[in-house]
Amino acid sequence: MTERTVIIIGAGLAGLSAGCYAQLGGYRARIFEHHTAPGGVAACWRRGDYLIDGGIHFMMGNKPGSSVLEMYKDLGVAGATKLLPMDTYGRFVDETTGRELVVTKDLDRLEADLSARFPSDAKAIAALVSDVRRLTDIDMLSSSMSEPPELMGPWEQLKMMWGMRGLLRYFSGKYKRPVSEYTKGLSDPDLRYLLDNLFLPEVPLWFILMLLGMLAGGQMALLEGGSESLVRPIERRFTSLGGEVTYGARVERVLVESDNATGVRLVDGTEHRADRVISAADGRGTIYGMLGGRYVDRAIEGRYRSWRTIPPLLMASFGVAREFKGETSITMYRMREPLAVGEGKVKTMSVRLFNYSGAFAPPGRTVVQAMFDTDWDHWRKLREDKAAYDLAKDKVASDILSRLEAHYPGLAGQVELTDVATPHTMWRYTLNDRGAYMGWLPPAEEMTRSMPRALPGLRGFYMAGQWSTPGGSALTSMYSGRQAVQVMAYDDGLPAMGIGK
Repeated sequence: MTERTVIIIGAGLAGLSAGCYAQLGGYRARIFEHHTAPGGVAACWRRGDYLIDGGIHFMMGNKPGSSVLEMYKDLGVAGATKLLPMDTYGRFVDETTGRELVVTKDLDRLEADLSARFPSDAKAIAALVSDVRRLTDIDMLSSSMSEPPELMGPWEQLKMMWGMRGLLRYFSGKYKRPVSEYTKGLSDPDLRYLLDNLFLPEVPLWFILMLLGMLAGGQMALLEGGSESLVRPIERRFTSLGGEVTYGARVERVLVESDNATGVRLVDGTEHRADRVISAADGRGTIYGMLGGRYVDRAIEGRYRSWRTIPPLLMASFGVAREFKGETSITMYRMREPLAVGEGKVKTMSVRLFNYSGAFAPPGRTVVQAMFDTDWDHWRKLREDKAAYDLAKDKVASDILSRLEAHYPGLAGQVELTDVATPHTMWRYTLNDRGAYMGWLPPAEEMTRSMPRALPGLRGFYMAGQWSTPGGSALTSMYSGRQAVQVMAYDDGLPAMGIGK
């Protein structure tokens, strides 16, 4: 039988995962990546002696015996990537009140600290922590990341529901509401602010419970070597399986003949043919650009018309001649005076200290990275004038340092390197719509719904990545690559990862 071929668009985590599983499933895969390096959103870059990590903040679901660890083995991550368990989610500093709080994995301590700081909400805090306790021993990600729904028969669906039996109560009622709605019932506005900013106020309450449950259950970790220590082993696994990846190759068009995907055309005009095509690239760019908007239905049109994308980030990284031993790696600051950026006002700023590993800076030095949501249109327009753009980056870096100086006196004089990444930087690395770093910010009720891997009316074409998975993350992106290949293999009548006709 002739070996089937597949072209994959994008060498981010989803594309690399799809490539590995395609090779494992009997396909010959080739990836085209517009950038010069793999990773997509999971991006790292070198600046002198410093490694700047603009991608993954933490990994989830690292439970022994879980299907997540089995996937790590498939993708060459197990043994090649060191995960450092997290004892704290982060520290919250409220400059308006002077109060601080560490969100720790110790739930007894967390409940006591929260109740002491917010006594008027002690009853609600006890109920919240009680819900978290119930989730600490559940393998939440493995329970929810099963086989593609379109391949499940009644028996497979029943098994999935049984595996998720401990979670089902959290996908309905108050748990399904956005965090911002839940917090309206709390009396202390500072507690409302803290919970709203634990992740994003738009996510459902169950998502926050899941994060805290995984932290308490030892299922959250930092990457010792940063995002590249996850990406590079998967790239090596793909090529060791016989896969081919071409960098600096931007896909302009998906070739279609008689409503069947037959390959791709690059911006340099070259055409490359294959039996199947998987896009792990930006969703809008794929559906409305590479495919010209010809294969959509009402659901797809509604999604791209009304769903919001994750707000883009500005990241200012500083290489400093200073150590931060014993300090939490993530701190969230609620600023007394908002920071003016363009026409917007930044009220909350996260600061990451890469003090947990020697991979990011020389001995005695640290990368300090400040992040906050910002406006895409502001930076896109600025980029049209390179000089104005550079001046704006210099100013925001200076303004951030002046704020950090209040918490770390002398920091400004210890800076050896400054690197500012704007939403335009994220777009340049990924081509993601409006510089989004995590794809969709869907309505809370959509967070548990899956999207079809295929497009209506188009054969031989599949999608993977954050734009095909609500609430996309590193893990869900890798799973989406696996699932796209499973659906493709099923359509081709091939057994792959236990699925076939």
